[in-house]
Amino acid sequence: MYILLALIAACALGVALHFALPHRELRGVALTPAIATAVAAAVYTILQWAGVGEGSFWLWLASVGGGLLLAAIATLTMSTLRVRHDAAARQALGI
Repeated sequence: MYILLALIAACALGVALHFALPHRELRGVALTPAIATAVAAAVYTILQWAGVGEGSFWLWLASVGGGLLLAAIATLTMSTLRVRHDAAARQALGI
């Protein structure tokens, strides 16, 4: 049941991360929290299967922190690609 705490924390911090990163008008509000939550769930589950205890600091750091880190990287990458695509489309249309 502790996995729910990790997922709620990753989702809530993912929402905060969405608003902290640039170009938020180019993506949906659920993108960053969804990535953070999915990665946190996968990392938490893998580490539990590997034998890391629920009380371990490293389990929580890896799951929540890793989820946020990968969500930030993915969000920044997608936003940058969107900006480049929009600029290329404007240039192609002569706008």
